[in-house]
Amino acid sequence: MTRTAMRELSFPPDNGAPWPTTGPSEAGFDAERLLKAVRFAEAHPTPWGRDLAAVLANSYFEPPPWNEILGVVRPRGDPNGLITRHGRLVTRWGDTQQVDMTFSIAKSYLSILAGIAHDRGLLPDPDEPVGKRVEDGGFVPPHNDAITWSHLLQQTSEWEGTLWGKPDVVDRYRDLATEGGPHAKKGLPRPLQAPGTYWEYNDVRVNRLSLALLRLFRRPLPEVFADAVMKPIGASTRWHWEGYRNSTVEINGRTMTSVPGGSHWGGGVFIHSEDQARIGPMMLAEGDWHQRRILSKHWIDRSQRPCPINPTYGYLWWLNTNGGYYANASTKSFFAIGAGGNCTWIDPNNGIVAVMRWLDPAAMNQFIGLVIGALVR
Repeated sequence: MTRTAMRELSFPPDNGAPWPTTGPSEAGFDAERLLKAVRFAEAHPTPWGRDLAAVLANSYFEPPPWNEILGVVRPRGDPNGLITRHGRLVTRWGDTQQVDMTFSIAKSYLSILAGIAHDRGLLPDPDEPVGKRVEDGGFVPPHNDAITWSHLLQQTSEWEGTLWGKPDVVDRYRDLATEGGPHAKKGLPRPLQAPGTYWEYNDVRVNRLSLALLRLFRRPLPEVFADAVMKPIGASTRWHWEGYRNSTVEINGRTMTSVPGGSHWGGGVFIHSEDQARIGPMMLAEGDWHQRRILSKHWIDRSQRPCPINPTYGYLWWLNTNGGYYANASTKSFFAIGAGGNCTWIDPNNGIVAVMRWLDPAAMNQFIGLVIGALVR
């Protein structure tokens, strides 16, 4: 973000008061064109049904028995969203205080938690083997001992094993372009590669990262996230992060639930758009919130460094390197993306933070283009 844009950035009140608002023209948008973008979002809802348990049970992600739901699942609400610029709310549609499942947006929250661990000295070197600090049998020879924190955060770990009853093979050959369709190869056998040499979007291995972070903090991750991030940025208390019925461990004599980095076996982050959007100004301000340091600039810079073998992915954030993810967004944009049409779009070039809930993923790039096209200054 430029120095000028940083000076213009506002922050929502920390006491739960409404976001500061501004009119489209004051925020540098053409009002009619921005309204066209909102109307487009309203006209392009996700194709997913409202009964999310039925979506998951219908083998959207994988066939039985691996599709067994392990955590809480609730029906989704109506599509909604909001657009802010320089920290001020410009427009919204639908009920932006509707708490819903948010699927893999939780992965980006795990990235923030990894950064907090780094800043506290619990994870000093992301390129260090995880097994040096996490000795629970999950990172031992002959294969998993070479896995680093960066490998897990960039989805290149090739971790091998079973966690919470889900074997890593369920994520092999996963292709987001074909997921949920008749041509998906997900779950078929594939020879493992050396850690760091093969990129593959996955959930079992991200859940393994979550458990490793739990062992570093020795405290439930939702508690850490609440105290280190959500309370300081003034989020509501309505969000929650749920685990699985079988994802408990004992640490220091205390039983704790390890939470997943997604929701496709249930659980995960339940949150509304306004709380999601609050994370945006913190990221735009390079980790600051009202001059309070939440996350180090060093970690934010590192988390937005393109993966060597997938330039559109960083540390559990989607990147728009060379316009390779959403062509209509600025190349500096980055995204937290969840299945079913959930997205937090952060654009440092233009000071935009937008949250889209249950927008048809096939319409996302066009929606972004309409928002960018509405900018006049």
